[in-house]
Amino acid sequence: MKNPCLRPLFLVILLLPTGFSAQADKPAPVRKAVIVELFTSEGCNTCPPADALLARLRQTRMTSGTEIIPLGLHVDYWNQQGWVDRFSSSSYTERQRAYAEKLHIAETYTPQMVVDGVTQFNGSDVRSAQQAIAQASLRPQLADIQVSTGADDKLQVSIKCSPDASGDVLLALTEDNLASKVNGGENDKRELHHTAVVRDLRVLGRLKNGAFEAGVPLKLKKDWKREDLRAVVFVQESRGPIDGAASIHLPGKEASAR
Repeated sequence: MKNPCLRPLFLVILLLPTGFSAQADKPAPVRKAVIVELFTSEGCNTCPPADALLARLRQTRMTSGTEIIPLGLHVDYWNQQGWVDRFSSSSYTERQRAYAEKLHIAETYTPQMVVDGVTQFNGSDVRSAQQAIAQASLRPQLADIQVSTGADDKLQVSIKCSPDASGDVLLALTEDNLASKVNGGENDKRELHHTAVVRDLRVLGRLKNGAFEAGVPLKLKKDWKREDLRAVVFVQESRGPIDGAASIHLPGKEASAR
């Protein structure tokens, strides 16, 4: 695995706003949302700057109005280096390996960002993130995704595409405002902070005749903080391009029961 030298954290914070703005001074975007996946690990000492960049992306709105949807995927191959990342999953490692094969990358590494399933780069490279997100926002929105919450913690998903469209429909549940006090490995004695940590990632099904409809049980665990949870639904072509995405902040228990 590679372990590239990354820029200091203060550069991430200072440089990111350049090229992004909260002012909606342009016409409505062609693409409503862009997915940014970060493959990271608490056992990697070059990952915290990339984690900070992902957190900044959560707060960023492009001038076009395109939403940036971050996904923090903690891989498990660093768990043998003295610290076990409690957010890690072998399924996220397999997802990264599939990207490596698809994008012709010789080996997996952290931190790695993948934008909309088509562009990868060092996960703390602000300029590459800006360029990749801006380019992805210009791609056509091939899947129109509507997501809402209903009673009994069910997510209502409705997707419409062209009749000949194909692809998997995926659901990611993410949690913000997470922290760990690390007591081993490369980040020993550090407190790490995380945003958009993927708690669950699953395939809901596939498009059929360019459409998908489902009521999806959320299956929330007790230690997940509901007020910090988001549901992200996206359509992806065989670990390749992401054709559309939508996210929703989960309501409190009282609201969801109405």
